[in-house]
Amino acid sequence: MNWALRLVVSRVVKPARVVTRAPTLMPAVPVRIARAAVASTDMAQRSITSFFKVSPPRAAMKVETTDEQEEANGDAQVDVPITNGKAKISKRPRLESSDSDTSPKKENINPPPGSNKKKKVKRQRIESSGSESDTSVKAAAVASSDEEPAASPTPSPKKQIQVKIEKSTSPKTYASPKNKKRKPLVADNSTNSPSQKKAATDMFKRITPKKEIKQEQKEVKSEDETNQQDEPVNTDVQDIVPETEYNPASSKYHPVRDACWRAGQAVPYLALARTLELIEATSARLKIVDILSNYLRSVIALTPEDLLPSVYLCLNRLAPAYESLELGIAETYLMKAIGQCTGRTLAQLRGQRADLGAAAQAARLQQRTMFPPPPLTLRKVFAALKEIAHMTGHASVSKKINKIQSLYVACRHSEAKFLIRSLEGKLRIGLAEQSVLQALAAAATRTPPGPAGVTQLDAARGLSAEQFKARVDEAALVLKTTYCECPDLGQLVPALLAHGLAALPAHCRLAPGLPLKPMLAHPTKQLSHIFDRFESEQFTCEWKYDGERAQIHVPGAAELPDYARAAVFSRNQENNTSKYPDILRRLPALLKPSVWSCVLDCEAVAFDTDTKQILPFQVLSTRKRKDASEADIKVQVCVFVFDLLFLNGQSLVHQPLQQRRDALREHFNQVEGQWQFATSRDCSSIEEVQQFMDEAVRGSCEGLMVKALRGPHSRYDIARRSHNWLKLKKDYLDGVGDTVDAVVIGAYHGRGKRAAHFGGFLLACRDAAADEFQSLCKLGTGFSDEQLRSLTARLQQHVIPAPRPYYRFDESHVPDVWVSAALVWELRAADLSLSPAHRAARGLVAPDKGISLRFPRFVRERDDKTPEQATSAQQVAQMYLAQDQVRNSAAPLHDSDEFY
Repeated sequence: MNWALRLVVSRVVKPARVVTRAPTLMPAVPVRIARAAVASTDMAQRSITSFFKVSPPRAAMKVETTDEQEEANGDAQVDVPITNGKAKISKRPRLESSDSDTSPKKENINPPPGSNKKKKVKRQRIESSGSESDTSVKAAAVASSDEEPAASPTPSPKKQIQVKIEKSTSPKTYASPKNKKRKPLVADNSTNSPSQKKAATDMFKRITPKKEIKQEQKEVKSEDETNQQDEPVNTDVQDIVPETEYNPASSKYHPVRDACWRAGQAVPYLALARTLELIEATSARLKIVDILSNYLRSVIALTPEDLLPSVYLCLNRLAPAYESLELGIAETYLMKAIGQCTGRTLAQLRGQRADLGAAAQAARLQQRTMFPPPPLTLRKVFAALKEIAHMTGHASVSKKINKIQSLYVACRHSEAKFLIRSLEGKLRIGLAEQSVLQALAAAATRTPPGPAGVTQLDAARGLSAEQFKARVDEAALVLKTTYCECPDLGQLVPALLAHGLAALPAHCRLAPGLPLKPMLAHPTKQLSHIFDRFESEQFTCEWKYDGERAQIHVPGAAELPDYARAAVFSRNQENNTSKYPDILRRLPALLKPSVWSCVLDCEAVAFDTDTKQILPFQVLSTRKRKDASEADIKVQVCVFVFDLLFLNGQSLVHQPLQQRRDALREHFNQVEGQWQFATSRDCSSIEEVQQFMDEAVRGSCEGLMVKALRGPHSRYDIARRSHNWLKLKKDYLDGVGDTVDAVVIGAYHGRGKRAAHFGGFLLACRDAAADEFQSLCKLGTGFSDEQLRSLTARLQQHVIPAPRPYYRFDESHVPDVWVSAALVWELRAADLSLSPAHRAARGLVAPDKGISLRFPRFVRERDDKTPEQATSAQQVAQMYLAQDQVRNSAAPLHDSDEFY
């Protein structure tokens, strides 16, 4: 019996070499032998074990089809074999059979005889004659009838099913990226399947020279660019860049695809913070403009309503300068708000970083919240800052701190740094106003807005770099000129979006109530320079009064002046209406009946009504700065009018000075001691100029203003320090050609009788391009004891623990106390010299040396100037080169009338 059982098992095991997972169909076994097998359980188990040992591993067979076969065969599938215990996913072939039986039986399929491959088996195809059927597995067994004789009797149980297997002609595909082999070329290109296109491309690369391929790719690319230029703008993009990866510094920036928000969505505040962070890390001005313009392009294309808040926050402003809207948050209150949110003490915040914004960012990144607030948006931050600025009255400080905390806890990444800097009012990233306007012009040129919205995302396509630069420069001139005449971004930006950049001059014009940046003059120290500048041109000389610039605006309607809305503005566009109530009261005496609206450029001078004499500027500075009552005014002023900029609804800034002066004398009155025209004389020789200069000095004036009278150089250049105006002071004839307005950035403790006060100071000039303050000189002379006491008290309010990151100085000049750049002092010196230690104008005259003042002395405080209006590094370099001892040995700097 045991012998018979072994014989049966051996016959059963022998044909068990199959390639499919279907169970082996066993031949019929006699009942007597089967019962014996059941009785001998142990022996059967050993036999089954020997079955798995004797049988070789199943050969894996992938059955795949080509794209054409899939389309023809439909979606029928068969089981996938298992190789080495792991399932391999592949397409299941359709089995063809002459029978349409769909019974779910599975038949055994043997590999070709003599095949010993175990691991890799080429793609195989199972073919049979007959019609198609569904996924019937039993059809595979029926298909074997085509291989047998027609008269064959019913197959015996021991007969094996034969399946014809042929090599597939379809290309082999690889699911794993490890086996990236080139697919063979598909001969039939009648279809557009991706596999065939790929194969055709590979064959093209093999048979075509590389030079021809590159040439064809270049032609295709240019054709694509042309088509893309003609395509309509589509801002509906599903995939956006993560906010933390937003990079407007990309060389090939796309305003839609590279943005981190979708069309119509509010701009994330993190997008602006990322932009400012990249600008802070960049020193090149052109690159700074490019980074900001890319960000503004995305705002214009996707969310144009956020363009105005973006520009204001880049300028670190909340409103036009004449509205005087300031946050009024002291540094101590900001530290208190940060400390209450993060658990830091004031001492920790002061000692951790010199930059409070960076300290706030570091503290916020270490803080974790269980339920983080919603992300900040640009418009939300801007509205919150304006709300903080408008908070006044009882407990306003506590309300401001609470509002700041609500913003601070919602900050992510670098948002905290720039939020705190905005609250400080000192962004200090090297982004000046002119750079922001240049970036806005570049953005509006490349992605132009208009009445129909944005219709072209990249207008620079097809233009050379020189052509595009020329177009941007032209647009920037239009934008800056319009901004000078209408310095209100709340009017300019909406007009830009609604009508386009080219139409700005028609929609934003000079009007009473909008203060202008005044035209300034270049200094000169020799009378001969006047004739060199105005050679073959007519010019006039005016007395230069020692007072405060006053720009008087009188609006009107229905040809009647509205004195109730009249205003007086300073040279830096500050509203001084409450400082001069006496001037407003006397306005009706100035205007003749023919005037119903006007803008006058004047000088308010302290005046002694008894002696009819002009008083020094120091007397004028004693007047109350705000909310003055006319009954309490002790220092009277006389207004000297010297220019007319606007008259009865018409701007006169583009007309020559001769016409403006004639209109001034025709439509306005003079009242002695109250309203007077500037004393002037048209000169034609050096002797006449010298004589008129002496008269001005005797009249308690500083000197002369020399202006072009006729011709193209006689227009009023708003916001420019123009060479069309020259100023000649009495102290210019000796020593330095001009006084210097410097900013105090440090102080030294006094000794001896100055021990209780500061005895020396470190002053700096401003580099507008880099937006930084560069050390100019150390100052310790020219003070009285009373001045030292008052100046020390004022500087104590601006003491900071460490220098600002935008201070440039030498380690040998480190002061005892650092102060924030807030006070401007006027200095006079014997001359200027090169200095290896000071950083003023470094690189403009000498590559490794700056410029310093020799024997500087204090003249006065300049309360009418902000630190941004202090003497620039470019001016310091020009003053140095204008000295006689260096003028002949050094090349002069390029003179240009740039916007300031």
